[in-house]
Order: sequence, then structure tokens, then C-alpha cells
Amino acid sequence: MYLYNITFIADDAVAAEWASWLVSTHIPKIMASGKFTSHKVWRIIDSPNEGVTYSSQYFFENLEDFVDYLQEHAPQVEAELYEKYGEKVVSFASTMQDEL
Repeated sequence: MYLYNITFIADDAVAAEWASWLVSTHIPKIMASGKFTSHKVWRIIDSPNEGVTYSSQYFFENLEDFVDYLQEHAPQVEAELYEKYGEKVVSFASTMQDEL
């Protein structure tokens, strides 16, 4: 099992609107790619960052699907986020493997 984690930090001024958009638009678009088996969103309560921090997690079974997502779907999804929120929402991603 693999996990694609995107951490988002949203300015307080847009955090509520952005969280609604995340759930109604962003996550469904990622899941519609068919590359992930499930997802989960967590609000990070001990973040040292200003603003509101979330971890959006997407689970997948094989690396080929993930690479396909990154090449075929991620650029458009990321562009939509930047176009809508600019620098008011920043993000970084990491990929993990369950080995234990």
C-alpha cells in the first residue's frame, strides 16, 4: 500500500472557502482519475505554520498508477488550485510506502 500526502497551508482569510472547495471540487477531481483507492483529510492541529494546515491523503496500490496520475492528471489539478487561490494556499507533497 502506498500513500500520496499533500499538505496544504491556507491563509486564515480563505481557509473556510478553500476547505469547502477542497471537499467539493479538488478531492473529487483527484479521485475521478481512478488511480487511488481511497482518501482521507486531516486538519493538523499542532502545525507551526500561520494559517490553517491540512493533510489530504490518497491511497494507491501500485506505483504505475501513481506515476500515471502525476503525468496525466496532477498538472491540471495543481494549476486549478494555483489559479483559484494563488499564494493564499501553499502545498507540498510526499509519497510513502507501508513497509511494516
